Amino acid sequence: MDLKLVENIADAVLYEGYMLYPYRASSVKNRQRFNWGALAPRSYSEAQHGTEAWQMQTECLLQGNGDTTLNVKIRFLHLTLREIGKLNDQGIDKEFQLVESLEVNGNLLQSWQEAVERDVALPPLKLAEHNSFEFPFSFPAAYEQETVRDGNDRAAAVIIRTQQAIAGVVSVRITDLEKHNSEKSLFKISVQIKNETPFETLAATNRDDALLRSLVSTHTILNVEDGEFVSLLDPPDDLKEFPASCQSTGTYPVLAGVEGELDCMLSSPIILYDYPQIAAESAGNLFDGAEIDEILTLRIMTLTDEEKREMRSVDDRARKILERTEMMPEEQLLKMHGVIRGLDKVKKAGQG
Repeated sequence: MDLKLVENIADAVLYEGYMLYPYRASSVKNRQRFNWGALAPRSYSEAQHGTEAWQMQTECLLQGNGDTTLNVKIRFLHLTLREIGKLNDQGIDKEFQLVESLEVNGNLLQSWQEAVERDVALPPLKLAEHNSFEFPFSFPAAYEQETVRDGNDRAAAVIIRTQQAIAGVVSVRITDLEKHNSEKSLFKISVQIKNETPFETLAATNRDDALLRSLVSTHTILNVEDGEFVSLLDPPDDLKEFPASCQSTGTYPVLAGVEGELDCMLSSPIILYDYPQIAAESAGNLFDGAEIDEILTLRIMTLTDEEKREMRSVDDRARKILERTEMMPEEQLLKMHGVIRGLDKVKKAGQG
């Protein structure tokens, strides 16, 4: 397995929709965020009559034997609420008023939802020794307060970062479907992810409150030793009847890594084909859903100075997009223009 290739795709999936053009907190599009792969606390999901999911299921096929080992990792974003506090005239950190934004030393401070990457890696599972496995996980609450000083080194504001605790369960079920040949059996692998975070749902509770206790952009990476995954999109002729038995919910498993290799499966809330790749001409993640690098890059270049200032203050990821765009050499921009994929296939078709 080409781990770097898989991780690049997984990171793109993890931050899909993290922020959308025009990359400003004041933009309406960025006030209703995290719509892909969000697993809310079960109590909130039930109070919303299931319009917000609290669990996700991946089912896929695997050929293996007694020595086959399955590795499962789930990844998601754990949100952090960033709030801005304006200090009183005495500059006492404990006495502040929460505001949406505040300017200090020419820098714009804004309230925002940041994110921390979380990984949950299960112990290796030998197919011959396990048919079901349950792995609980949790991440604790956190609180941080940062003082911001003005040009006279006087405390002017505080940045408060609050992270709620999260708890969940990953369940794996291995079902032996049939002996495929003398050496290999066919197995169905089921992976369920459940958000069991305690959450009291009140009348005043809104989606942002629930998101702070949610698994966001949740996806699963499966890899196998001494075995092979089966494509659910293009299975071998002798296995075509079996993909229909796999029922994935809220996620879409595809083969990942080097094309032709069968040791890795990526299951994400984004619909992909087998062996997805990052475009070679892409200079970096733009986070925007169904992004078109050239168009978004050109649009960022047209932002006004005030819009760029607001974008720069959203968070480090938005700032890096802006810096990368402003420093992009012309030849890099030209690489994005008029790209034709699969040219060899077009030529062969023309010759035929």
